[in-house]
Amino acid sequence: MILETIVTSQSAEGRVHVAPMGVHLVGEEMLVMPFRPSTTLENILACKSAVLNHTDDVRVFAGCLTGRRDWPLVDSERVSVKRLAASLSHMELELVRVENDELRPRLYCRVIHEANHAPFRGFNRAQYSVLEAAILATRLDRLPWSKVESELEYLRIGLEKCAGEREREAWAWLMEKFEDFRRSRETRGEEA
Repeated sequence: MILETIVTSQSAEGRVHVAPMGVHLVGEEMLVMPFRPSTTLENILACKSAVLNHTDDVRVFAGCLTGRRDWPLVDSERVSVKRLAASLSHMELELVRVENDELRPRLYCRVIHEANHAPFRGFNRAQYSVLEAAILATRLDRLPWSKVESELEYLRIGLEKCAGEREREAWAWLMEKFEDFRRSRETRGEEA
């Protein structure tokens, strides 16, 4: 199972990095698999810990992918890495072992502490649409533009039916990213 979550990690110098990531649940362990190069990868290897932050504020997912990474943070309980202040729950992780790979190392972590801060009431269709668009935004260099457009057209249906202010703001940030990508392809003379 893959959990779409926000990973906070910290450099040896104390700089916190906030990144959306699909983290695998493998038995009792959490498997973090960042692609190289990756600040998250370097931070987890340096500090041997990370925090999984579960939030229903999809602006955090969209924001991280569009250069908006300055989200309020608070101290964690058992690791030095900070967590999102807006997390509904969080899991503090300790690195157990690493399976190295040139492209995508496998970082196996165990949960050493978890806490709930507010109830999770579920995602509405607009939140789902933003999450899926955010995932799509990470694959722009691997998909034909026609596929991207058709996915966005479908996702827009749920957004238009169910979005609140947060979802509309997050969607707008992502649409700017998609438009910038499309324009840069046209400028380079690549087929859209």
